[in-house]
Amino acid sequence: MLYYRRGRESDNLSAEDLRQGLFEALDKLGRRRKVLALPPDITRFYSRAGELTRYARQYYGEALTDILPAVGTHFAMTEPEIRRMFGDVPLGLFREHDWRGGLVTLGEVPGEFVKEVSEGKLDVPWPAQVDKLLVDGGFDLILSIGQVVPHEVVGMANYNKNVFVGTGGVEGINKSHYLGAVYGMERMMGRSNTPVRRVLNYASDHFARDMPIVYVLTVVAATESGQVTRGLFIGDGIECFNRAADLSLKVNFQMLDEPLQKVVVYLEPEEFKSTWLGNKSIYRTRMAMADGGELIVLAPGLREFGEDKQIDRLIRKYGYVGTDRVLQLVAENEDLRANLSAAAHLIHGSSEGRFRVTYCPGHLTREQIESVNFRYADLTHMMARYNPKKLKDGFNTIAGETIFYISNPALGLWSTRTRFQ
Repeated sequence: MLYYRRGRESDNLSAEDLRQGLFEALDKLGRRRKVLALPPDITRFYSRAGELTRYARQYYGEALTDILPAVGTHFAMTEPEIRRMFGDVPLGLFREHDWRGGLVTLGEVPGEFVKEVSEGKLDVPWPAQVDKLLVDGGFDLILSIGQVVPHEVVGMANYNKNVFVGTGGVEGINKSHYLGAVYGMERMMGRSNTPVRRVLNYASDHFARDMPIVYVLTVVAATESGQVTRGLFIGDGIECFNRAADLSLKVNFQMLDEPLQKVVVYLEPEEFKSTWLGNKSIYRTRMAMADGGELIVLAPGLREFGEDKQIDRLIRKYGYVGTDRVLQLVAENEDLRANLSAAAHLIHGSSEGRFRVTYCPGHLTREQIESVNFRYADLTHMMARYNPKKLKDGFNTIAGETIFYISNPALGLWSTRTRFQ
């Protein structure tokens, strides 16, 4: 059922619009005794999920007893991050998700189904795992809050991904990431009906029907004047997601006539501290990059490779070496087979030799960057040359050189028309 919908390409929803829309939907749900909120973490700061969680707390008061950031494989949120994103929401409400423990398996998607949707590229069962708090917490409402935007693993982010990946477990996350990688990232991004989404939908339909989940989904666009919220969709089924995904494709996807020779991407330091996240600069631009072109990543907050110690170690060990080599490494190495999300990430983060990736990190050395198969450039020098404060999103001319600038890769997807079929 759809409880609230508002969204057009020209909309600009204010904080009050969001509050009123959420309250209108919650009024339709009726009284609730115990409520759990599942917002994203600081890496989705611009989703407006922090505000919406705060409004949900205002609406339900003490009946909203728990907030579980759907961090997936990311680090747990710090107190400063919680304060920045959620304002005055009491710290005592926040819980930490452990993707390697504290899980419940609701059921198993059959390997035959995974094989069918992946066109035979993967033939393994998929466990529908969630944080045990969702099952054992006694909630009569679970508010899954977040942003729908093109995504490299599932095609379009959010909806049941927030549940089965954001609060999911190591096996489910590993296999879902690997499924998307072997199927082909370019075949997935910007599409709402992908193999990974179909697996998640199977899990929702077969194992989570009795869970009181309501989705609160935003669509946010990047404009020259900043981030603008174009839509808010609230419901308990796939119609809510489909409407948000349709709008996201219109406002978050930039189709280009010609491939880009030089792209400069800025990674906000509070949001992007690892290449696990920062490689969105690669994922979201890969279909737009010209063969032989260069992607320059300005990354002042970059201090590690993985958001998880084990995955960080694997990235450092194997590097971003392209699909064929990663598949070979998976076949030859047990540590990589046991961490398929890391293998998927190594595939996603490679340019496949088509274009150069130059990282300009704030806290990693030349040796560290080059050891994982990226090029290195000095951050101070490159920030002076490509000053984010002076650049506008899109084409810019710097000392006679034409570049394409992206201020936040997490908010969009870029492709040439010929590469998006």
